[in-house]
Amino acid sequence: MSANLHRTPNYPLSTVDLADFKVGVDNVIFSVDTHRNRLLVLVVMRQTDPFAGHWSLPGTLVRQGETLEAAAYRVLAEKVRVNTLYLEQLYTFGGPDRDPRESPQAFDVRYLSVSHFALVRFEDAELIGDSSGSIAWYPLAEVPQLAFDHTEILSYGYHRLRNKLEYSPIAFDVLPEVFTLGDLYQLYITVLGDGFSDYSNFRARLLKLGFLQDTGQKTSRGAGRPASLYRFDAAAFEPLKEKPMVFI
Repeated sequence: MSANLHRTPNYPLSTVDLADFKVGVDNVIFSVDTHRNRLLVLVVMRQTDPFAGHWSLPGTLVRQGETLEAAAYRVLAEKVRVNTLYLEQLYTFGGPDRDPRESPQAFDVRYLSVSHFALVRFEDAELIGDSSGSIAWYPLAEVPQLAFDHTEILSYGYHRLRNKLEYSPIAFDVLPEVFTLGDLYQLYITVLGDGFSDYSNFRARLLKLGFLQDTGQKTSRGAGRPASLYRFDAAAFEPLKEKPMVFI
C-alpha cells in the first residue's frame, strides 16, 4: 500500500474559510407532575431579537472561563429554584442555518448550542420571575413552536429522557428519599405512557432486582391500605447499571 494514501492534503491555510464560533447552552428542563399525570417542559419568552416575543428553551452564551456544565447550571439556577435535580449533557447542535445571526454581515460568526437536559421535582420547583409571564411550564403535548431549532432540541431531549428512564436510576434523583412503589410507578407512566407496563409486573420486577430497600415504614393516603415506603440502594444497583431495559 502506498505510504501517501492517507496523507492529508497540505492546503495553504489562507484558502480555508474558518468560522468564528460562539458557544451557548440550551437546557431542556423536564418536570413530572404526577398528581395531574403531566410531563412538563420549562420555556421562556425571549425579550430581544432574534425571535423577540417567541417562546424558547432557557439558554445562554458561555462566559469567559466558564465550563459548559457551569453555564448549564447557571441557566437553571436563574430560572428555577429546586433542591433535587438530574442534569446531563445532551447533544451539540451546530447547523450553519440554526441561528439568524449567522450571516456574511456578521463576519461568519457561527452559533453552537451544547444542549443539556434536566429532570426536576415539580412539587419542589419554584419558578423565578414568573409573575411577568415570561417563564412557564407547558405540558409536553402543548408546547408551542419554539425559537431557533429548540423544537428539535426538545424532541431529542424527550427521546433521551425516555431512554434514561428505561435503563438508569434517574427517577431516584427527583423522588423523595423514601417513596412508595405507587409514587415510582406514577412517574414512569407519566413519562412513558400507561402502556409501558402494568403495575403488578412493574412492582414484581423491581422488587426481584433487589435495589429497593424496604424501610419497614408505611404511609396512609386516603381510605386505601397503607403502602410500604422504600429507599433506593445505589450499591445494590451497581451490578445492574450496564444492563439494558432494567425497568421495563
